[in-house]
Amino acid sequence: MDNWDDMRVFLAVARAEGLSGAAPLVKMDPSTLGRRIARLERSLGAALFVKSPQGYALTDLGERMRDRAAEAERHLASAMDEGQGASEALTGQIRIGAPDGAANFLLPQVCAAIQAKNPDLEVQILSLPRVVNLSRREADMAITVSPPQASRLTVQKVTDYQLHLATRKDAPEIQKISDLKGRPIVGYIPDMIFDKELDYLGEIGAGGVQMASNSVAVQLQMIRRSGVGIVHDFALPFAPELKRILVDELHLTRSFYLVRHTSDRNSDRLSRFAEALMQGMQAEVQRLENHQA
Repeated sequence: MDNWDDMRVFLAVARAEGLSGAAPLVKMDPSTLGRRIARLERSLGAALFVKSPQGYALTDLGERMRDRAAEAERHLASAMDEGQGASEALTGQIRIGAPDGAANFLLPQVCAAIQAKNPDLEVQILSLPRVVNLSRREADMAITVSPPQASRLTVQKVTDYQLHLATRKDAPEIQKISDLKGRPIVGYIPDMIFDKELDYLGEIGAGGVQMASNSVAVQLQMIRRSGVGIVHDFALPFAPELKRILVDELHLTRSFYLVRHTSDRNSDRLSRFAEALMQGMQAEVQRLENHQA
């Protein structure tokens, strides 16, 4: 590779396994990325990817170069942290992956507060209906609802949060679980539940859902129109037409975890951001849940 920009482009395509997924990571359009990869392969005289309609798969050479490039990337990031360590302010770009409940209702205000104190910091929130792949460097850190078991990851519990059944305030009264029979249930698309902690149907004794989405934000909009579903307490202030129901009969507690690369534990910049993020999330969950008390 001739320069760092070539390595950055190569790593983005390798991690995204395609041009479309890599394009927003490096702020280039897919056609430009394709030309850059082709030029790089010509300069090396060898193929780095096997290209197909399903995406870009690494060749053996590509895998070896990816590992070397990722190692160089970590050393460069460490060097940048050393240079920025003398400053109290956070700078540069930090990307957080998160499930869309946290990404929609918690992280925007928490990250805005951190960025306001650090004007040269760029914060990106990656909301995905799946677990963010840190090994592919999709993000610098991730919020999860289950602690991952993979090695080379550092996991810290951030906070507990509460969930309850909710429906419209003007909906017919529901006094017991059996009253849910015949009411449209809102929830996750069953075969797209990516974490066991998000499988709530057994908790409410529902045999299925009549309105479903893989997005918490979409589910909330469905419940705002009609139906009954499990809602994060911290999301309810964003939907004032909803009310919690059967609070004594059904009360779920889940947790958020902050997950980072173990190799980043010596990064002062990322550690300071992680600490501010955890403190901000703890305070914001408490503030929003107290709104319902």
